[in-house]
Amino acid sequence: MTDRIGELLLREKLISPEQLKKAIDEQKKSGGRLGYNLTKLGYITEKDLTAFLSRQYGIPTIDLATQEIDREIIKLIPEDVAQKYQVIPISRTGSTLVVAMADPSNIFAIDDIKFLTGYNVEPLVASDAAIKSAIEKVYETPEMGLEGVLTEFDEGEMEIIKDEEEVDITDLKKAVEDAPVVKLVNLILTDAIKKGASDIHIEPYEKTFRVRYRIDGILQEVMKPPMKLKNAIVSRIKIMSQLDIAERRLPQDGRIKLKLSKSKEMDYRVSVLPTLFGEKVVLRLLDKSNLQLDMTKLGFEEKALKDFMNAIHKPWGIVLVTGPTGSGKTTTLYSALSELNKISENISTAEDPVEFNLMGINQVQMHEDIGLNFAASLRSFLRQDPDIIMVGEIRDYETAEIAVKAALTGHMVLSTLHTNDAPSTVNRLLNMGIEPFLVSSSCNLILAQRLARKICKDCREKLQIGEKVLTDLGVSPQDARKMECSKGKGCATCNGTGYKGRIALYEVMPFTESIKELVLNGASSAEIKRAAVKDGMKSLRMSGVTKVSEGVTTIEEILRVTMAD
Repeated sequence: MTDRIGELLLREKLISPEQLKKAIDEQKKSGGRLGYNLTKLGYITEKDLTAFLSRQYGIPTIDLATQEIDREIIKLIPEDVAQKYQVIPISRTGSTLVVAMADPSNIFAIDDIKFLTGYNVEPLVASDAAIKSAIEKVYETPEMGLEGVLTEFDEGEMEIIKDEEEVDITDLKKAVEDAPVVKLVNLILTDAIKKGASDIHIEPYEKTFRVRYRIDGILQEVMKPPMKLKNAIVSRIKIMSQLDIAERRLPQDGRIKLKLSKSKEMDYRVSVLPTLFGEKVVLRLLDKSNLQLDMTKLGFEEKALKDFMNAIHKPWGIVLVTGPTGSGKTTTLYSALSELNKISENISTAEDPVEFNLMGINQVQMHEDIGLNFAASLRSFLRQDPDIIMVGEIRDYETAEIAVKAALTGHMVLSTLHTNDAPSTVNRLLNMGIEPFLVSSSCNLILAQRLARKICKDCREKLQIGEKVLTDLGVSPQDARKMECSKGKGCATCNGTGYKGRIALYEVMPFTESIKELVLNGASSAEIKRAAVKDGMKSLRMSGVTKVSEGVTTIEEILRVTMAD
């Protein structure tokens, strides 16, 4: 979108000069139109932007999510032209072609389409995101779909290699280079991005072979390729991630880097595990463009964010982030590092694996096989004149001991632990062998988190919930009477699930004097939790209830991801 749009939005006071500058900087860094970057950064909603453009140019808006587009109309504008100008043809009446555009002031686009199609062009306004989504949807021809690729295989093309047989690498390589196999694997990888998946699971069983995507924390089956493709698909992924295709008895880890366009790259972390009926492959999608480093947008409540900020800005001490795998701990830690990342600070991280590259931070990848583990890295960091240290995970006494010593000698230490909630983390450290007086004097704050799915904005509707259900959740009777709940009805945007995107629930426990005293006296997790709640801490369940009352998520989600207090 042209810079003129930015000036017009500024004149209408829909954005501030600082927001415009940041959006232009983001545009230079990651590409895309100005309007898209303004909505991506959260400075203006897509709805407000399209309404503004509609008023500005006197052109009606169109909701593409509800629009059925005829495939014959789509053929009028080639995909590369649609991508270049961010347009999509809608309908044709006589000699007029109606198109949806993100930038209706783009005369070059209108002239090009007019010349290309021979029709007069009548523009309608739609948001960048809606057009992007529509282009992906309508230009994926049936032949290019997952099912379409599978039909290219002939039953006699490949033989299933029995697990007990010796693998003929030449045959396997030949099968892997077979065009449909390459196409199918590429489609699985790119389709996962389109659907917003965080993980891809490729799983062999005795009589079936399936592919599942984890979307917003929930696994969904997307396809069942023929059993005969099992070895070819797994081997193709191994070749892409530079793993040994002949080794089928040991777990292997690798990485795939795909260049999707000039400005977009996608990393996949690959894990191959030998199971009873073949190798299971799990790919974790690492999309840097979706990495949210703005703490105010992660889901923190006001007091929790203030406590967390105070803890990380202290000159020394430990801040621990806890939760199960896939609960967003890395994002929270990267957000904290991004906040602390200044020219005056020396920041070093020990990670396994390094998920995203952060400019200005010295990131070290662990290699257990050569003795480079968290403890060895920590020791080395302390000889590197550090100010801030991030350790991927405290797994053992040795790492915990060095982390505590570093915190007590003037360094800020950030790390993660696998525990269920913030108070039980104290007992986990004590079980590792750290003395209570060291825990109480080194810890600044412990944060526990979970990810809950957000209600889809496009199909959210109000919902009447019985007072008893709410009081059972821990809501007081007077609040339960006033509380309004919502749910998603299910639409095209959210694939009929009623949920789109995720938000973090936080339990933030600063080490107050009363908690330090309880730790020194060897108190139980329950006693520490009671004292923390008394000091103003919101438990994970309480944080979830707040998100329900704000209409962000549902009661079912809170019950799924949190435990009763």
